[in-house]
Amino acid sequence: QVQLVESGGGLVQAGGSLRLSCAASRRTFSGYGVGWFRQAPGKEREFVAASNWSGGSTQYADSVKGRFTLSRDNAKNTVYLQMNSLKPEDTAIYYCAADPRGYGSSWYRYYDYWGQGTQVTVSS
Repeated sequence: QVQLVESGGGLVQAGGSLRLSCAASRRTFSGYGVGWFRQAPGKEREFVAASNWSGGSTQYADSVKGRFTLSRDNAKNTVYLQMNSLKPEDTAIYYCAADPRGYGSSWYRYYDYWGQGTQVTVSS
């Protein structure tokens, strides 16, 4: 079992930045793939970014490419999502997820463990 706890969400003006954190409870988290997803009201869950277990392979949704950066500190069992140049359409609840197979995928069904989510609101 892995417990994930997101933090760092909040209210920011368009063009601003936020850094989300996702802390994992398990010491072997370094072997897990990780992903960030988001869900806006009335919309389906949407892929944002993902990384394989080592961080050597990272992918992003086209809508955030060049603005968001996923990084991970396996020594701290923590994954980060740095979000720059935020837009109102980035407003959503952001979730981190862990894939015990180590891949990190854009498909949410690959992930066995999910955090509770953190709200990000970008005002225009």
